[in-house]
Amino acid sequence: MSEHGYHQEMHISWSDFHADTKALAEKLKAQPWKGLLAITRGGLAPAAVLSRELDIVHVETVCIVSYDGKAQGELNLLKGVELENEGEGWLVIDDLVDTGKTIRMVRELLPKAHVAAIYAKPAGKDLADTYLSDVSQDTWVFFPWE
Repeated sequence: MSEHGYHQEMHISWSDFHADTKALAEKLKAQPWKGLLAITRGGLAPAAVLSRELDIVHVETVCIVSYDGKAQGELNLLKGVELENEGEGWLVIDDLVDTGKTIRMVRELLPKAHVAAIYAKPAGKDLADTYLSDVSQDTWVFFPWE
């Protein structure tokens, strides 16, 4: 096992990322969303695709930092967000739910928002309302923008 607990690597191409994000959009189409909240930085690229696919023009960001390289440390809320009605009707997006720490913080801020991720690991996937693909906990995911 590596020093950070990752045995495998998963490299996602731009075309796979785009196809997966569009597939996630299909799962989210049924509801009329008030807006989209991207968890930065991982949620920025998915938010760009989802905002077009779901025709959402109101896009906000929340900035939560927890990683230093592959090491996850304490959460640091750099930019919060205030949405009416505890985020009801809002779609929150991140690229990956890993341990679930970031999603827990967002749920504290916006308990009625719908949280989605493209990829989900076992330790955090139950915290996402919608996700597309499972990833093993011991896999480090490399996104095309990295």
